[in-house]
Amino acid sequence: MSLLPPGKALAFAAVGERRCLGVRRAGRWLVCPYGAVLEGEGVKDQCARCAQLDRSRSVAADTMVDDPRPYGVYLAYFGPGLVKVGITAAERGAARLVEQGAVAYAWLGRGPLMAARRAEALLGSALGVPDRFAKEAKRAARGALPPVPERAAELGELHGRARGLAGWPESLEPVDFACADHSELFGLARVPAGGVAELGGLTAGAEVVGEVVAGAGADVYLRLAGEGAADAGGGAGVVAVMDARVWSGWVLGAARGRVTTVPVRRAAEADGPRGQRGGEQEGLF
Repeated sequence: MSLLPPGKALAFAAVGERRCLGVRRAGRWLVCPYGAVLEGEGVKDQCARCAQLDRSRSVAADTMVDDPRPYGVYLAYFGPGLVKVGITAAERGAARLVEQGAVAYAWLGRGPLMAARRAEALLGSALGVPDRFAKEAKRAARGALPPVPERAAELGELHGRARGLAGWPESLEPVDFACADHSELFGLARVPAGGVAELGGLTAGAEVVGEVVAGAGADVYLRLAGEGAADAGGGAGVVAVMDARVWSGWVLGAARGRVTTVPVRRAAEADGPRGQRGGEQEGLF
């Protein structure tokens, strides 16, 4: 968000081929040894072999169970009825919640990794709390958010039920309820309530031209410039959302034109089932 504040003008083009980012180790990316070319429109920024290597030492893939760091268990709110449970390294604070685009959140407990995992599984089995939601469901919910007190009340009710469950791991220190809200950080008040259009992925030579309106997680909301908005049926100035992860792996050069050439879809075509799960990896780094 700090690099893309509201009002910032964007005008860039995808150059050449989209390349695998390689493997992340010790907080930095190591170059892909295969020089793999990626499919341009997807959100994945690694080739299959690098992704497999990454997950060979990953909390998200349960292949790093010996991680000695303390972990936090949280409830993340994305909209009415869209509350998930997750875990993140305590040292990261709320960074993971910001990355996921959580509108609001509350901590449940802190402790060893496996205790945090058991608590996460307990909420799933006893209360049916999911551990992820699809990007489409999150986007749809942002356009019709209730007031902050109602968000906090929904989180608080679930927090109380979770804390009252039998089988809570003894080594997981419980955390009293406190709701934190990201709507101001993300600028969600600037997202049109009537829904927004959706920008597709990048292809070689495709250009994006517009002004940043807001951002939540990987989603960037842009007010498209000039004729580029016409494809969405809204005329110039239509607001569209784009997953910034599709930029990864491209060389981004200056746009030559003044319009967005990436395909623009109407909001009705972009919205998926409200409660749909899956479709988005919830990493834990």
